[in-house]
Amino acid sequence: MRRFACRFTTAILLAAALTGCANDADQSADRPPDQVVYLTSFGNFGRDAYAWVALAKGFFADCNINVEIRAGTGTDGIKLVATGKAHFVASDFSGTLMQVSQNKLDVRAVALIHQRSLAAIMALQSDGIRRPKDLEGATIADLPSSVVRMLFPTYATAAGINPKKVRFINATPQTLPSLLGTGTTDAIGQFVVGKPTIEAATKQPVALLPYSDHLIDLPGNALWAAGTTNPDLIRRFRHALLDGLRYALAHPDEAGQILAKNIPGTNPTTAAAELELMRPYVGNEPIGAIDPPRIARAIALLQSAGAIPPGTTPEQLIDERTQP
Repeated sequence: MRRFACRFTTAILLAAALTGCANDADQSADRPPDQVVYLTSFGNFGRDAYAWVALAKGFFADCNINVEIRAGTGTDGIKLVATGKAHFVASDFSGTLMQVSQNKLDVRAVALIHQRSLAAIMALQSDGIRRPKDLEGATIADLPSSVVRMLFPTYATAAGINPKKVRFINATPQTLPSLLGTGTTDAIGQFVVGKPTIEAATKQPVALLPYSDHLIDLPGNALWAAGTTNPDLIRRFRHALLDGLRYALAHPDEAGQILAKNIPGTNPTTAAAELELMRPYVGNEPIGAIDPPRIARAIALLQSAGAIPPGTTPEQLIDERTQP
């Protein structure tokens, strides 16, 4: 008896789900499961717990897929997908578009995990940084390849500040909390959902400057596949992963526990808090939807800011064969 169509009964977020793999799985029941490598967006924080939920709840199995989840390392993961070393990756849309433009990668966005960008600047509340103008003269620590750092000139222009008056210093994800907590840096690059983790590490309240306040058309993470990937596999994987996302958002505490069970050292409470913060960025049903006109506006914004060269179109980035 199939479990897929009756898993969820509560929450509006789940109302439109749970039918997409039924026919596909029935047709592929006599075939061996597809073996898939999936890369998270970055590490295994609460924001990526939905993939582990989809695995634990059997959503991938229901779609005749065996999945190996590996910790991603930011937008570098898109190169692994483009070269066939992984099948799918959750990667920031803008950062990936920069990678695609620079390296001529053949990849396609098949779902939007976040309808709005999660990129943000984070500072201790005690330091008095409350608005973009407060960043002029400040030092920000971040990874050299961070999406937050790569997008900063675009954000600064939209927010009306001079990016040349802001200094970046290099850091690793592991050192960012201590650099902020000790006052070594005025602010750090971070995702909005990282707030609980940073506050737990610094033991101080933090202030957020979300990029989405000024870059309203930029999506956050998208699910990407190589342009040569089988559309049937994309449809089945997409549906299973998005049902994991729905379940995780509707049951953040359980999702945090599932992540902690799979990733030693995870704080399930912090993971659940990240999912709570992420919910409004995912948007309403249909979860994962890609709107080509909005993608065109995002491309135009990045082009006008000089982040990518002219010539890119939504048709080059979206695999419409896999859309519901």
